[in-house]
Amino acid sequence: MATQANSHAHPTIVSVDPFVPADQQKGLHNRWHPDIPAFASVKPGEVFKVECVDWTGAQIGNNDTSDDIRDVDLTKIHNLSGPIAVEGAEPGDCLVVDILDVQPFEKMPWGYTGIFELENGGGLFAKEFKSRAAKAIWDFHGVYASSRHIPGVRFAGVSHPGLIGTAPSAELLATWNERECGLIDMHADAIPPVAFAPNPTGSYVGQDIPDDVREKIGKEGARTIPGREHGGNCDIKNLSRGSRCYFPVFVPGANLSVGDLHFSQGDGELTFCGAIEMAGIITFSTSIIKGGVEKFALKQPIFLPSPIDPLYSSKLVFEGISVDYHGDGKQYNMDATVAYKQAALNAIAYLEKVGDTREQAYLLLSAAPVESHVGAIVDSPNACVTLAIPLGIFDHDILPKPEGLTKRDFGQCAVRSDGVL
Repeated sequence: MATQANSHAHPTIVSVDPFVPADQQKGLHNRWHPDIPAFASVKPGEVFKVECVDWTGAQIGNNDTSDDIRDVDLTKIHNLSGPIAVEGAEPGDCLVVDILDVQPFEKMPWGYTGIFELENGGGLFAKEFKSRAAKAIWDFHGVYASSRHIPGVRFAGVSHPGLIGTAPSAELLATWNERECGLIDMHADAIPPVAFAPNPTGSYVGQDIPDDVREKIGKEGARTIPGREHGGNCDIKNLSRGSRCYFPVFVPGANLSVGDLHFSQGDGELTFCGAIEMAGIITFSTSIIKGGVEKFALKQPIFLPSPIDPLYSSKLVFEGISVDYHGDGKQYNMDATVAYKQAALNAIAYLEKVGDTREQAYLLLSAAPVESHVGAIVDSPNACVTLAIPLGIFDHDILPKPEGLTKRDFGQCAVRSDGVL
């Protein structure tokens, strides 16, 4: 018979409450800095669990207005669990991280996708749409998600950490700040901003550390918004359950941190808060490859995709090229970002013909497991990028017909209480 003596639960080394503001909890931080000490440590080969708050730290609620998206404090975002030291890891090594599982909290079986304000966060189409806050709440039913704010769709999630990385060295941190602040200086009046400089306002380290160290971290710490050489906020949907990741190590112990868990996401995460954001629990094991940075020419992380992927074989694929034909018609030279935007705008315009509002379509492309690929990036002047929507996520037919598309009424997603869009 089974006995408790031979059954040992994997330890949870960072515990959080998803309903408590992040800046009131231990084991969290929202800046990258080498002086943030490890909150916990593990041995190579040990299996352990880490609990994570949602990326805003409980600022967004399960309700039917987007006022909380409108008013979100972006100085406090991307609250990461950790850092976690791995015994024996040294600068120049490769930290191998196996993502064994990613799950929402049982007590919080929902997540959200948000469109952010042009002046507060932005998103891929912040300027084109003059974005105003909107959101969709998604309910989780096992592996599936559905939303009262985007009726007629249901899909299996590819749950993953949007943000995972090792701590930077002092030299690497200085490099980040120099190059990003230089970019800001070149685009000082950009709305939304082109980058986010260090900012002590909202900086948080949930540990007992000396005041001068805390002040230094706030003054110098890199914002967690973009991905960088150490990993960070890369939002790769296939970096999911069962993935193996290879991270460069820059400080003793590696100091791994993780957060920004997603139940599902489309390639590109269009809306900035563009996945199904959730709080949850991630399970890891780690190992070390000595000298791995040199052995693998490891300038940035590499990974093996998850072996678990929803089976959506039939897709409707939209093309985009590097011509802004949804805007001023400007010709760009081999610009894959412009091409991606045109493919996404083509898909949004199509979904509007089916009956979704622009906001619903924008949110759906961010949250559902859509796929994007570079079709060609050699045929001057037009890069070609595709965006594929799985047909199986809809409970209605969206395929082109000789008689045209049947337009339905799907209402609207959650919008601001003042009705402004």
